[in-house]
Amino acid sequence: MEKWYLMTAAVLLGLTVRWTVSLNSYSGAGKPPMFGDYEAQRHWQEITFNLPIKQWYFNSSDNNLQYWGLDYPPLTAYHSFLCAYVAKFINPDWIALHTSRGYESQAHKLFMRATVLIADLLIYIPAVVLYCCCLKEISTKKKIATALCILLYPGLILIDYGHFQYNSVSLGFALWGILGVSYDWDLLGSLAFCLAINYKQMELYHSLPFFCFLLGKCFKKGLKGKGLVLLIAGLYCRGFLHSLLAAVLYREGTNLASSKKTLSG
Repeated sequence: MEKWYLMTAAVLLGLTVRWTVSLNSYSGAGKPPMFGDYEAQRHWQEITFNLPIKQWYFNSSDNNLQYWGLDYPPLTAYHSFLCAYVAKFINPDWIALHTSRGYESQAHKLFMRATVLIADLLIYIPAVVLYCCCLKEISTKKKIATALCILLYPGLILIDYGHFQYNSVSLGFALWGILGVSYDWDLLGSLAFCLAINYKQMELYHSLPFFCFLLGKCFKKGLKGKGLVLLIAGLYCRGFLHSLLAAVLYREGTNLASSKKTLSG
């Protein structure tokens, strides 16, 4: 009982620090023409809500890739669409095609900050709490201390709640993946890690140790285990290819836009 009381206090402290940081300004505030990463995330909501999926990663008159072109994998795009769907019911001007560029207001800032906090509450924080509670052979106090160290890590808080990004989403999925494979839920763990890669390609940095861990399980479990690992590897590679596809589409779209600009000049 005491453990959950202390863990709840740790989570509340983490949430308080996050929201306190979010009350301050963000990257690019009041600085046209690009307005920083805050505007990038808002613009992706604008694009994903107003354009069909097949146009999200391609340069067009409605989607200028030189202005914060969508360069993250598909799951980020779907997340942007979900946020935009909610924004439409609050204030459609926030995601109006073209006319919403550089939109800034206190109400919109509150909305954007809330989307980061909700993502933390749904994905990242539960994974951290479960991870710390499942640590073996350490005392309750050390588990709470570990949770506090993770939840109060200044780098992540300053980037997500100050600068403005959603790094906790991909990190949360990755942590769920680690928890899954650690408890022999290999399929679910691999699925979670695929979601992490499909949300942000930076998770590829974590992919090698993740794959090696599964490969080690493959040799330990024999033929039956190998079949499962092959299935997991298929899911894993599928996520990897999706991330590559997003990057290639963005790069080709950018090159096409640059070529057109050169020819017209």
